[in-house]
Order: sequence, then structure tokens, then C-alpha cells
Amino acid sequence: MQQPHEPAGPRPVPRGQGGTARVLVVDDDPTVAEVVSGYLDRAGYQVDTTGDGYAALARAAERWPDLVVLDLMLPGMDGLEVCRRIRARGPVPVIMLTARGDEDDRILGLEVGADDYVTKPFSPRELVLRVGSVLRRTGPAAASRPVRVAGLTVDPAARRATRNGVELALTLREFDLLAFLLRHPGRVHSREELMREVWGWDFGDLSTVTVHVRRLRGKVEDDPARPRLIQTVWGVGYRFDATPDEEAV
Repeated sequence: MQQPHEPAGPRPVPRGQGGTARVLVVDDDPTVAEVVSGYLDRAGYQVDTTGDGYAALARAAERWPDLVVLDLMLPGMDGLEVCRRIRARGPVPVIMLTARGDEDDRILGLEVGADDYVTKPFSPRELVLRVGSVLRRTGPAAASRPVRVAGLTVDPAARRATRNGVELALTLREFDLLAFLLRHPGRVHSREELMREVWGWDFGDLSTVTVHVRRLRGKVEDDPARPRLIQTVWGVGYRFDATPDEEAV
């Protein structure tokens, strides 16, 4: 239940005329779902909750969310499959919740298109901050002029990327990463810098960056095993090697 006299924390991100962002929380633990939805509600978001994967897909079809907070372990259909099916319907940011500490499980979530993940137990306040960060970076306010580099074009306003005129199927975070790299060709970026500039966080599991770079190479390189554009600078980070076709602003 909303408590209007409690400090709201970060401002919710507007979506559409006079509306705030709608967040779908999917977790079969009633306590977790109640706490998460309560914090998001008090932060000013519109919140829908459900406890299983099939219901989550039905709820998303009824009222398309601006972001999904999705538990990995769900009855009937696990969070990975829910993420796949939701992302197949349309672009929407997904923050994965997981009680597992195994890195392979976290990487699987990123591989199927999750934009971020939080490991249980977690701070609800931190989760609210992550929700706000993801929405700010994927919302209309992030729009700017298209950038064209080495046959790649990124249009932030349309959230559309193409390679030699062919549209690329990128997750929201892959899009943000590509847009950042295209705006800084020839410059080396550490994984810490990419985490800060693309994800908006000064801390986090740097394997998140590694996974997204690998996935992005698979979509923009002629030979991902021998990348020509996104180069690894050993001991430092990554560099986008190309001469801009058009100056970025």
C-alpha cells in the first residue's frame, strides 16, 4: 500500500502523456513480491505483480510494462523462458532476481536479454535505484542524434540500430553499449568505465560487461572470433576501432 508521507526516493521516469513508468514484478515468494512492489509503489511507479511465468506473460499482454523485475526461479516456467518470450514480443528492460550465486546462472540471464540482475538477498532501495537507472537510459530522455560509424548506424530516438542498412536485433543494453562505443571510436574503455557509463553504476559484477561485449560482437562483427571493430586491449578493456562516417554530437 502506498504511504504518501514516506520519502519517495528517486523520481519515477515518465512514460507517455501524464503517466509514470509501469513495472511488472514477477516473483513466487509473496514476501519478496510485497516488499519490492511496496518500495516501487512508494517511489511513484505503477506496479503490477504476479507469481508465475504464465501469468506474467498474460499480464504483460494485457498491459505492456515499461520494465520487468523477474525472478529466475519460478514455478511452471522459469524466469529465463519468461524473459525470452517477453523480449520476443517487444523491447522491454528486464532486471533479473536470483537467489543463486553461480556465475553461470547470472550469465544465462544476460544471454537471454536481461539488462541487469540482482542477487538475493538484496536491498529494496538498491533495486529501486537500478529500476530508475535502467528506465532513464532506455526512455525518451536518452534520445539524441543518430551516429554512423563503419557501416553501423545507431538512432537513439528510434531505439534502432542497423548494419549496412540491415536492422540489428539488439537487446536494450546491447543497444546502449553499441551507442556508447560508436560515440567514442578509437578510445580504450575499461570494464569499470563501461559499467559506469552504460549501466550507470559505480559497482557491479564486471562479467556483465564481458557478456554484453561478446554478444554484441556476434551481431556486428564479420567474424566474432576475430573481431575487427570491438577490440580487446589486454589488461585495460575494449576499444572500438573505426573512423567515424559522421561526427557525433
